[in-house]
Amino acid sequence: MDSRVTDLVESIYGSQPAELLSGLQRLLEEPQSTSEFADLWDETDVVLITYADQIRQHGRSPLQAQNKFLLDHSLDDLFSCVHLLPFCPYTSDDGFSVVDYLAVDQASGSWSDINNLGHSFDLMFDLVLNHASQQNSWFQSYLAGNPEYDNYFIEVDASADLSAVVRPRSLPLLTTFESAAGKKQIWTTFSADQVDLNYQNPRVMLRMIEILIEYARRGARIIRLDAIAFLWKEVGTSCLHLRETHAAVKLMRRVLDLVVPGTIILTETNVPHEENISYFGDGSDEAHMVYQFSLPPLLMDAVHSNDTSVLKSWLRDLSPPSQKTTFLNFTASHDGIGVRPLEGIVSAERLSHLLKIVESKGGKVNTRQTTEGTQKPYELNLTYMSAVSGDESEGAVRLARRFLATQALMLSMQGVPAVYFHSLVGSPNDYKGMQDSGQYRRINRHKYDRDELDRALSDTQGVQSRVFEGYKRLLEVRRNQKAFHPNASQEILDLPTDGLIGIKRVASNGSTLVSLINLSDQTKNISSSLIGSGMFFDELAEQRIYGGQSIEMLPYQTRWLTEE
Repeated sequence: MDSRVTDLVESIYGSQPAELLSGLQRLLEEPQSTSEFADLWDETDVVLITYADQIRQHGRSPLQAQNKFLLDHSLDDLFSCVHLLPFCPYTSDDGFSVVDYLAVDQASGSWSDINNLGHSFDLMFDLVLNHASQQNSWFQSYLAGNPEYDNYFIEVDASADLSAVVRPRSLPLLTTFESAAGKKQIWTTFSADQVDLNYQNPRVMLRMIEILIEYARRGARIIRLDAIAFLWKEVGTSCLHLRETHAAVKLMRRVLDLVVPGTIILTETNVPHEENISYFGDGSDEAHMVYQFSLPPLLMDAVHSNDTSVLKSWLRDLSPPSQKTTFLNFTASHDGIGVRPLEGIVSAERLSHLLKIVESKGGKVNTRQTTEGTQKPYELNLTYMSAVSGDESEGAVRLARRFLATQALMLSMQGVPAVYFHSLVGSPNDYKGMQDSGQYRRINRHKYDRDELDRALSDTQGVQSRVFEGYKRLLEVRRNQKAFHPNASQEILDLPTDGLIGIKRVASNGSTLVSLINLSDQTKNISSSLIGSGMFFDELAEQRIYGGQSIEMLPYQTRWLTEE
């Protein structure tokens, strides 16, 4: 047995549970699966975030239909990896209430369909490890009194003091269930249909690590640990980021490194920035990647205020702890735009302004209950296209340029970029989906019929077509620039903060690229002395910029300048 594994197990449980250690030993004795990747990542890595049933087409499963769409548009030349959001059978929350962790929802397709997608793309899977569906066989067996499932879930005395528990949603923390032994109060952090697993039971830890390894062996290059911050529960504490939770991530990382080396662990922790990056550990022992959760709301703030000072200040402080760690940069996902990551970064007045913008765009604001019992904004629900749009008079050309400027900044940053499907195709708010479901998050989760999507993308005068073609152009240029390697250095230039952002990236081989972005609606001029002397080539405009010239930046323009 690996000594690091046993040390981590003991740090979690205060002992070395025999069943857990023997199970881990079996995993370690199985033939090792080796990743084909010599390096963890490079400048060609871009992740597409999408649902398994994102596209529907007659005669094909949704997974087949999506694969065909991606290949029809040669997106395998632009995206290295497809993040399939939970594709298992589920009962609620669009997949995040898992019934069977090792099955594919028949409404989306099959493991064969996923394998076929993996022929053209690397894959990223979600491990929904904090909770399972109340229809999951584990929970049903637990309610039936099957002793094998004793303590698989968390029973709590109704009189227990849970006032310190940090809540992600404004829903009851406990749910009453009828069992063979009578009524039980069960811990349900996210909803009554999402029953928290009890990791104080070593058998639960082993089952989930076995599933983690199985996902890696089934082709997942990256595995996202969903809602990991809430994993360990201890009455009388916040139950957030507990020491045991961090140790559990380290244990999963260590076992993966030994059994399927090269697999990347990504933690999902939609919390303030310093708490978020704590999951890097010491830079070699915990997550390889963390989400850049503060970026989406900060970028939204900058484009609406024409003030890039807060965004620039935050960017200057970013630095992953080692070459073995990096950020996953994104502006949108299946969830809304979290606002907890703004804590300690923006003022209450700026946050209030963002909430008013969301309301003006037809979006919604989800709240969470604080430990004091009050309601606070937690998440902004609208598509990112709608989030950064201007007034109603803004035409398709201007709207597409405005949106693509925000995406270009994300693509310029140190780390691996991730693009949500609805950002790629410029989706507007899905009001009908939200109203029909009664769920705010559905405003940003529209599922397309292939014919509907083809019509939107073939309208060359429309916003969606302009965004799609513009996005593809950014990705095409980006993948050929060594300076966009995730580990390339990053310097934030000292440009005026009236809408301008400048990022200088330098690769280990000396390749240099300066990204200049105008997030304002006014033409700006930048002295070339601020970026260096000599001659530059704008990779996007395919235009030379001579040293000493003033560099014109049109509203919402991006320039990617390489030295000649």
